[in-house]
Amino acid sequence: MKTKVYIDGQAGTTGLQIYERIGSRQDLVLLRIDEDKRHDLAERKKFLNSADIVFLCLPDAGAREAVSLIEDPHVRVIDASTAHRVSDGWTYGYPELSRDQRSAIASSRRVANPGCHATGFISSAAPLVRLGVLPADYPMTCYSLTGYSGGGKKMIAQYEAEGRDEALSAPGIYGLTLRHKHLPEMQKAAGLAFPPVFMPVVDDYYKGMATTIMLHSRLLKGSPSAKEIRDLLADYYKDEHFVSVRPFEDAPGTLYANHLAGTNRLELVVCGHEDQVTVTALFDNLGKGASGAAVQNMNIMLGLPEETGLE
Repeated sequence: MKTKVYIDGQAGTTGLQIYERIGSRQDLVLLRIDEDKRHDLAERKKFLNSADIVFLCLPDAGAREAVSLIEDPHVRVIDASTAHRVSDGWTYGYPELSRDQRSAIASSRRVANPGCHATGFISSAAPLVRLGVLPADYPMTCYSLTGYSGGGKKMIAQYEAEGRDEALSAPGIYGLTLRHKHLPEMQKAAGLAFPPVFMPVVDDYYKGMATTIMLHSRLLKGSPSAKEIRDLLADYYKDEHFVSVRPFEDAPGTLYANHLAGTNRLELVVCGHEDQVTVTALFDNLGKGASGAAVQNMNIMLGLPEETGLE
């Protein structure tokens, strides 16, 4: 029997991207609500309770409302919003965090898809904390460069409008209050005692991310060099399909944030020397940073190969 899938919020950027990835799959049946009934509560409730898997591609308040409308205990939910990422009863949807995490996703009925910036941060920081190299109370700093598609339809329209503001041609530093909405999940999933000082940057290209943490070797257990950090991360991710670590000798002179645009891959690039280390996660904010990750989580929940429909 085919799995019935409903995307609540199918007209948004993430919803459209999920549909693009699963729309032609023969093992799924996509339930499509009529365009003029997308905001009809009774109609949405019917669709939410008719599906086997529901993707929530909504603002936080809408995601919470959608969950409250689900009465069928068999419906499984993947929430792409920020609403449930640190909530009790929800499984964090970064399967590469550990084997236990992948198993938890497989058996869960409520999965919270990670944020895009959070994915990049967690991919580098969490393994080092789990390996005992990065102290939980380390004074973490992180900057993360993203394409403008991460801002959704409104931002995309601003960047692609004729006669747009000339300021949009330059990188835009935002989140200046240092209270970005991804910080709670970044701290919790990485196992840190304190949130990082985090600076996101949006730039004039459509998609792709480069999320970088910066470390002082003398403050890490054993004072590992950049190459030793690279080898630790490579061993941690050695069996992963979508996450890889570039050989230290192949580190380039320049990293481009759109390097893995159009894929569901994430690559860690470690640079530095004996005293200072940077780890940069390169990935697609619409792929491994959003809709691709959501489809990967669905595949795990359905017991399918994780790459199904993603390559």
